[in-house]
Parts: sequence; C-alpha cells; structure tokens
Amino acid sequence: MRRDTKASTIKPGGFYPMTLTSTVPKELVHRSAVSEVMLTDWERVDDTHFVMSAQWPRGHSFFTPVAGDYHDPLIGCETIRQVGILLAHAEFGVPFGHQFVVWDLDIAVRPEHLHVGYKPAALSIDVTCTEIKRRGRNVSGMRVDAVFHRDGRVVATGGGSLSCMAPAVYERLRGEQTLCGGWYQLPLISPAAPQSVGRMSPMDVVLSPTSERDRWQLRVDTRHPVLFEHPVDHVPGMVLIEAARQATASVLGRSSYLPLAIANEFKRYTELDSPCMIEAVRLPASTPGEESVLVTARQDSAVVFRSTVTAGSHGC
Repeated sequence: MRRDTKASTIKPGGFYPMTLTSTVPKELVHRSAVSEVMLTDWERVDDTHFVMSAQWPRGHSFFTPVAGDYHDPLIGCETIRQVGILLAHAEFGVPFGHQFVVWDLDIAVRPEHLHVGYKPAALSIDVTCTEIKRRGRNVSGMRVDAVFHRDGRVVATGGGSLSCMAPAVYERLRGEQTLCGGWYQLPLISPAAPQSVGRMSPMDVVLSPTSERDRWQLRVDTRHPVLFEHPVDHVPGMVLIEAARQATASVLGRSSYLPLAIANEFKRYTELDSPCMIEAVRLPASTPGEESVLVTARQDSAVVFRSTVTAGSHGC
C-alpha cells in the first residue's frame, strides 16, 4: 500500500478516526485542483496488476447526475485517465514533465449499480496493465483495463491506451503549437441551446450550431474550470468526449439520457487555432431498448476524433 499518500494516523486522545482518507497527490494525475482528483489510494498486486480506490461525489460542478439520479459515466472516463497517468508515474517510473497522449478510452456501465446514493460512491478498481512498451529503460506507453466495483458489485468496466513522451520529443512534435509558441487561439463562439444537448448551463455547452443539421463547430472555452482545468496547448480529450455526449443528445432528441457505453478514438491532436467540426449520425439499432450514435470530429479535413455513444432507455 502506498502509505506515503495518506494522511498520518492521529493518535488516541482526540475525537478523530484512527485512519484518514485523502486523495492521491494531484500532481500524480495531472490536476491542478484537489477537488478534481478522483483517486484516493492504490496498491500493487504484482508487476502488472493493481487495486485502486476512488470516490465519485454526489454532486459535481460539471459531472452532474444524468437521467435523474445516475452518476455521470463521463466521470468514469476521467477516472480511467487518472488511473493510467498515476500508474505511469508512480509504478512505471515515467518522470514528471513527460507528456501523455491518450489514443483510445472506453467505458461501459451497469445502471442498476450507478444510482446516486446518500453518500459519495466509494469504488474499488481492479486494474491490469498490458501492451507495456519501452524506449530504452523508460516506459513509452501501455494500456490499462479497469473493473469498477461498488459495494462488491461491478458498476463499470473500461480502459484506455496511452503513450508517454519526454519534453524534448514533445517540443519537436508540437513545434510552435506548445504553450511557449506564438500560435493563435480562436475566439469563443456562441453555444447551442443547453437543453438541446443535454445541459443546463450555457457555460458547459461545447457545441455551437451551424446551418447544417447534426453538424456543429466545437466550442472551446479555455476558461472552463473543469474541461480546461490547467493550461494546455490543444483541446483536451474530455472536451471531445463531452462533445460526443452532447451531439448524441441532440441527434436522439433527448434532453436527458444515460450513456450506457462510450468508445472513443483519438486520431491526432485537436488544435486550438483552427475550427473543429462535429458530425453525428444515428446507427442502426442492434439491441432492443438501446440507441447508438457515431460522432466524428474533423479539423482541416482530417479526422481527429471518433466516438460511439450508446444510450439506454433511462431519462427522457
């Protein structure tokens, strides 16, 4: 157990618990705000297997309950992202300052165990690391697969693949697009009507309408405190995943729905200085009671992101 990540035990003599729960260091999951850290602890089982713990809050400024009283599955996507980064740093020796590229990320939930209760959801996550790649002595990439347990029951499964790059490699790859470069950022554009894309606040809308049905321009608000939680030189993956969720709500004509599964592929960096267009198309039904939508993001005529979102009958 990584005991150094926990608060020290308080000795008897005061009205305190003998053990305290805290989040893992925010630096290990590339967050600036402690409030955005989902992971609370981890333990190595063997060289490629780990048990991790996490907590999903009853309320969150962005990952709000969906379809009535279900935890937002996108908070599961963020948790998987944090799992991969933490293990890369803390267990596989990737130095701080290295950049991470997520190539794919998916999650599937079990609604019967996803309800928001009267206390935060305490999760145990079984993690397996595979496809571990090395460049010399350093890990350059791997895949993580996760099984989320809540009260002893499986609540979700998912995983993702990532690559790690030394700062010099990243600078050569990105060129003038780094934060120190002199690139131009597009101005903020108007949002779609919030309820048309399953949101309540215009601030959380990441789509801007166009003259074409089921086609939007990605709305990039770098001031958003969760989606742009710290300065970055490209559009974060969670912004694109949120765009897929919102586009699905519009295509299905549902202001509230529960994503049962989201499978995402990241093809290349999505830049901040060029329009990114989001297109969505309903897929043929394959399972009764479920609807799926394919969402594609294109920038400068190239596909940068693709997502398949499956919605259940929950919500409206």
